[in-house]
Amino acid sequence: MRALAAGFLLALCPLALTAQDRPVVEASTEISRAAPAWAFDVSDVPVDQGYTFGQLDNGLRYIIRRNATPEGTALVRMRIGSGSLEERDDERGLAHFLEHMAFNGSTGIPEGEMIKLLEREGLAFGADTNASTGFESITYMLNLPRNDEALLDTALMLMRETASELTIAQGAVERERGVILAERRDRAGFQQRNFEDNVAFLAPGARYGERLPIGTLDVLESAGAEQIRGLYARTYTPANAVLVVVGDYPVEVVEAAIAQHFADWAPAPAPPQPAAGPIDVTRKGLTDIYLDPALAEEVTISRLSAWRDQPDTIANRDAALVERIGYGIINRRLARLARGADAPFRGASFGTGDLFEDARITSLTVRAADGEWKPGMLAAMREINAALAYGFTRAEVDEQLANLRTAYENAVEGAETRSHAVFVGGALALASDERVPATPQWQLAQFERVAATLTPGAAWDAVKADAVPLEDPLIRFEGRTAPVGGEAALRAALAEAMALPIAPPADNGPQTFAYDDFGAPGAIISDMREPRLGLRLIRFANGVRLTLKPTTIREDRIAFTLAVDGGDLMNSAEAPLRVALTDSLALGGLGRHSQDELSSVLAGRSVGFSLSSAADAFTTSGNTTTRDLALQMQVLAALLSDPGYRPEGEERFRKGIENYFATLDATPARALGTALGGILSDNDPRFTLQPKEAFLALDYAGLREAIGDRLTGGAAELALAGDFDEDEAIAAVAATLGALPVREPEFNPREAARNRRFTATRGQRVLTHQGEADQALLRWVWPTTDDRDQAETLRLALLARVVRIALTEKLREELGQAYSPSASASNSRHYRDFGTFSLGVSVDVAQVEAARAAVEDVLSELRAAPPSADLIERARRPLLENYDNALKDLGGWISLAARAQSDPARLDRWFAAPDLIRAATPEDLQAAAARWLAEGAAVEVMVVPAANAD
Repeated sequence: MRALAAGFLLALCPLALTAQDRPVVEASTEISRAAPAWAFDVSDVPVDQGYTFGQLDNGLRYIIRRNATPEGTALVRMRIGSGSLEERDDERGLAHFLEHMAFNGSTGIPEGEMIKLLEREGLAFGADTNASTGFESITYMLNLPRNDEALLDTALMLMRETASELTIAQGAVERERGVILAERRDRAGFQQRNFEDNVAFLAPGARYGERLPIGTLDVLESAGAEQIRGLYARTYTPANAVLVVVGDYPVEVVEAAIAQHFADWAPAPAPPQPAAGPIDVTRKGLTDIYLDPALAEEVTISRLSAWRDQPDTIANRDAALVERIGYGIINRRLARLARGADAPFRGASFGTGDLFEDARITSLTVRAADGEWKPGMLAAMREINAALAYGFTRAEVDEQLANLRTAYENAVEGAETRSHAVFVGGALALASDERVPATPQWQLAQFERVAATLTPGAAWDAVKADAVPLEDPLIRFEGRTAPVGGEAALRAALAEAMALPIAPPADNGPQTFAYDDFGAPGAIISDMREPRLGLRLIRFANGVRLTLKPTTIREDRIAFTLAVDGGDLMNSAEAPLRVALTDSLALGGLGRHSQDELSSVLAGRSVGFSLSSAADAFTTSGNTTTRDLALQMQVLAALLSDPGYRPEGEERFRKGIENYFATLDATPARALGTALGGILSDNDPRFTLQPKEAFLALDYAGLREAIGDRLTGGAAELALAGDFDEDEAIAAVAATLGALPVREPEFNPREAARNRRFTATRGQRVLTHQGEADQALLRWVWPTTDDRDQAETLRLALLARVVRIALTEKLREELGQAYSPSASASNSRHYRDFGTFSLGVSVDVAQVEAARAAVEDVLSELRAAPPSADLIERARRPLLENYDNALKDLGGWISLAARAQSDPARLDRWFAAPDLIRAATPEDLQAAAARWLAEGAAVEVMVVPAANAD
């Protein structure tokens, strides 16, 4: 369906399709007054009656849903059904420019005041106040931290101002122009160029390739207010807009407020749907080679065909489900090859999707290690040919059905506590893609109806009918080095792949999880309640700690996190990579199951399997359900007692390392990230990137020696938060983690490892990058202290927000030099007396000195005088709203419950934080700035293009 168009394009180049603050790419059908108001008016898919749908006399449509997860909050969205495809030749980039102008003055809100108004209401710019421009729509987004009616009125008033009241003054356009150009500069790079080449190869001359939302330099540099107002007048019309409000408000209150604010919007028709093509679907037999030092090796084999109009009906959903099963099986086979020993490729995928409403495309994409494109292509193509020639097994179909069934069942079990975002997603899918939002219960019933009679042959036939045969296809190669033999070698390799012998798949039948007995269940030796938060604190005889927080804020959902003594503190100057392979341990599976086998064994079960290294612990976390809690505990116990250490995990790790080191300086941000740790810590090996050869020498034998005793005997603490029966949860943990051999009672302090020195060499350092010739990145880092003084830690956090706002106003709004300045404070919990205060800005290389001067002006003002009460309130209010809403979802609860026993002070700090934040005065922040952000005390890193290094 049309939704696949954007998804497929996004897969081709995930960062290049939109010019926006948060990625949203939508494929849409324009609304006209002659069309049905809603897709469900002409569909047999029953719409979820929990939504309220309406349309004002002027043509504005709206969707409302009352929802209380998280309680006391709401999301407001306004979608304009025109994006960059609507632009004329002299308007390329103006849809996105217009999006920016929505924050720069209207008849009711003076220029520069909208963001301030929202910050005073507790909405942080970027996180809660945002907008995005895509090919076919512009979406404005407000996340409301409270559900008082006054805030709803403010949000709708601002949306109404955006709808038709923007002033778009020439002076404001000139001031915003620099911001737009800065955003365009920041987004430019190897991925953008790769996307543009890909479009030119697949669809030369297509409109969408010439209408990238970020626009063209000639238009952005010369466009005036009159041009922007022209685009505004013809696209921002009631018939071209959909308003969505989901949250903890009575429907009648929202509906009345919408009518109050929007009924006077003068009616006007939506513009006709613009073309995205033309796309020549007969295009075939061509080859493209695109090279860039930052690109990993990848080969894509594609064929185009005519687009199919597939409206949202039950029959089409049935067909799509069967196709999904078939494609899922093929991609599961490709994943098995990638996970095996001597894997021929790093990854591969096969699928069919739409390119807007102009074409369909079937593609096989193979991601290989450098120089290994040919064996990867041969192996992947043979797998595709075998699947299409011989079909699927019953076990393969059942595995796919199990995974989908679980997803549908989980949606049903948690239906009453779905998040606002789920409902907003459904509403926008209806508006953009004419996808009818149906209830989880109906979707599960439809799935079971199809699954009951689905045969391997039916799934096989569905894929063969849907996929475009890869005969004489388009072949595109991207990578760092051209394939030996060039285009002829690519075509010859394809011919060789097509001639490889194939065989039918073996049906190995279902498998079962091999770990279900860990010994006698552990006995509880301590069980108490924490009265303030209702946490239950349990300790088993073997030393395992368990913290429980039952809550139904998300029905049938359980968050978990397990911490085991160890972590990065185990590294040393002599062995700085001692635990570096920990994050890849799961690639080696378990002793009795490979990672790939686990995918089949655990099919249809909501469990996670991973391990990572934090500063002072090895951790694993995720979400499960009431039905799968016992199995999740078995998986965790197996991970600690019998990790697999298989060589294929080492192999996959090494292939990733090769690619990582090939791109260390591909962009300013990568160059900075590569070098900053060593700069700040005087090349202490623990915090400095080690040579590639050191990473490639790592193996599981060394990891087992380093952390094996930690996994089997180190202190362990598990936290569970969610919808569970306490007795059942305790029993599940007692039978698994609680049944393991006795563990150390406490986490090791590793005091000797908690030393981290901030360099005494301050001043400027210059790094170089191989990215765009006009991109520069500036970063200032000051030493602060650790987090033992909570009040000072929070003052620094608040100061960082103040600095970010001040930098944004100076560098973005006043000077137009930067798109998104940053500021942050990090007071370490793990390294004594160590902390940092950082700020950064991406600028044009020609503006480096001007930007440095502007930053120093901002800091000098903060050191010299207290910031205004209004500035502090705009920084403080969103921070307090975050605290107020943190425990309204499982993420907040699990982060608080984690380590609640081994680090109980975190609970006291939680309760103290809001008052400490409120207590911070302008004078306190001035003092903090003077103390910690002294002139000349920072390490300043300037990252410039290699050509400018001299």
